[in-house]
Amino acid sequence: MITENALDFAEALPDGGALLGLDLGTKTIGTALCDAGWRFATNGKTLPRGKWGRDKGALETLIKDRAIKGIVIGLPRNMDGSEGPRAQSSRGYARNLSEAFDLPVMLWDERWSTQSAEAAMICQDMSRAKRAEAIDSHAAAIILQGAIDRLAGGVI
Repeated sequence: MITENALDFAEALPDGGALLGLDLGTKTIGTALCDAGWRFATNGKTLPRGKWGRDKGALETLIKDRAIKGIVIGLPRNMDGSEGPRAQSSRGYARNLSEAFDLPVMLWDERWSTQSAEAAMICQDMSRAKRAEAIDSHAAAIILQGAIDRLAGGVI
């Protein structure tokens, strides 16, 4: 099941459960995880992005190790709400995830997530090199936190 609707996603997970957030870059995949009660998201590892088979293996390990029940993937819309090639790529990746892991997948609007992550890291006085290394996982945590705030807060 793939949805952009938080209510549909929540209904697919009536008992809650840990979620995996993903921010897809062209070269890396930022990951984030949240607790089973959907209270807080924490950034995880930044994985190298390659062909689907390699990505699938790395994600499969993460999903099994963390008992993941659902996946939230960033949907990179343009500022006017339209979708370009990157959004279509994310939709295709979501289909692959849904088919490979038989888990509910929610596409979450990720506008401003990278900028928010960078601003937060600058406030933490993180060096430019460390920011570049961690930006995708921080962005994934912002995407996932936005989604779980909507899910847990009931604001659908």
